Amino acid sequence: MHIHILGICGTFMGSLAQLARALGHTVTGADANVYPPMSDQLRAAGIHIIEGYDAEQLKPEPDLVVIGNAMSRGNPAVEAVLNRGLRYTSGPQMLADVILPGRWVIGVAGTHGKTTTTSMVAWLLEAAGLKPGYLIGGVPGNFETSARLGETPFFAVEADEYDTAFFDKRSKFVHYRPRTAILNNLEFDHADIFDDLAAIQRQFHHLVRTIPGNGRIILPQGEQALDEVLAKGCWSEVERFGTGADIDVQLLRDDGSEFSLHEKGQKVAQVRWDMSGLHSVKNGVAALLAARHCGVPLAQGAEMLADFRGVKRRMELVGDVAGVRVYDDFAHHPTAIATTLQGLRRKVGDEKILAIIEPRSNTMRMGVHRARLPESVTDADEVIWYQPPGIDWSLDDVVAASPVPSRTLDAIDAIIEDICQRRGETLNVVIMSNGGFGGIHRKLVTALGA
Repeated sequence: MHIHILGICGTFMGSLAQLARALGHTVTGADANVYPPMSDQLRAAGIHIIEGYDAEQLKPEPDLVVIGNAMSRGNPAVEAVLNRGLRYTSGPQMLADVILPGRWVIGVAGTHGKTTTTSMVAWLLEAAGLKPGYLIGGVPGNFETSARLGETPFFAVEADEYDTAFFDKRSKFVHYRPRTAILNNLEFDHADIFDDLAAIQRQFHHLVRTIPGNGRIILPQGEQALDEVLAKGCWSEVERFGTGADIDVQLLRDDGSEFSLHEKGQKVAQVRWDMSGLHSVKNGVAALLAARHCGVPLAQGAEMLADFRGVKRRMELVGDVAGVRVYDDFAHHPTAIATTLQGLRRKVGDEKILAIIEPRSNTMRMGVHRARLPESVTDADEVIWYQPPGIDWSLDDVVAASPVPSRTLDAIDAIIEDICQRRGETLNVVIMSNGGFGGIHRKLVTALGA
């Protein structure tokens, strides 16, 4: 079958393309911006990529067109699909129809931590010899690609609450029907498609409705928004973790690099790893419990978690030059910013932390979270806020309310020049954005070393 994918360079669609190719299908695709690392992965898999969305790319007609959720009416390729009556579907629906039947699906949902936790689950199953399939919205350090079919029924998938397509406004995760479901956390986000938290909770409950009675839901203790979701009705096993929960978690180091798990008053596992921050501990415990549901004992999983190598763009150290460490992080929500900085603070102690933040997500650009932004940077020593073009509100109020020295800059070169003047200082620079940020990470490392 010839499958043509519109929006193929996104992390989800690119991963789906590789899975379809591994099944033996002929796969082509198009995107407005064709760029590494996804473009490199796709070409290595033998997938032809077209830049742009002209209607001519649909000749000869493919057997199936998969339309990404970034596509909308008015797109020339989309209009051609509709006008010619071509067979089309969404990415999540194709995953459900082609890849997931007969699988033991482990779905990882939540506002924060989905990519990292899914990567942890895949690694734990892999290290236990279970050879799982997976689809991850990022590049996991323990694997060469962001997706693979696997050799057993187990399949770990990042279960995103964002909408499916312009013709299917349900959340993506409704299609996946997991047997093991991690619900990491739940906050208001994606203000471009959800009116309020209740609207997101409704979608999470749609997910809960699809989990079988012999399935299992894993979630942290004391997450009110998730407790409210389960209160609407739950038909599956529920396992909670945290202080005083089914699985009691005890920090052995403040930075989260060592912790233990206790069950029925007995210590059952201990983790020592290179990750830091309470958010990482929660992600790790959720992954361990999901792997246990698939047959991996907690003590064994805890040992294997020590070899977890993280995910690109999740507190990834991209350079250490002239006393300046440069980290790349995907944080784009006040809670994610706060937990990332808190984890780094506990790791580096009194060393200086400079946060560089681009408010790039649709929700950020709408200004929905701006009142929470000042408090989110408490653990930094100073902050540079990047004022991107086209944003419809000013960061001046955020700077004025900041608990630490803050300023705005509207040019990437100016940010790089500012930091380069501080060569020789012991400085931790954390660059936070859910986009490419103009390649600032590598440009900064190069400039520091020049």
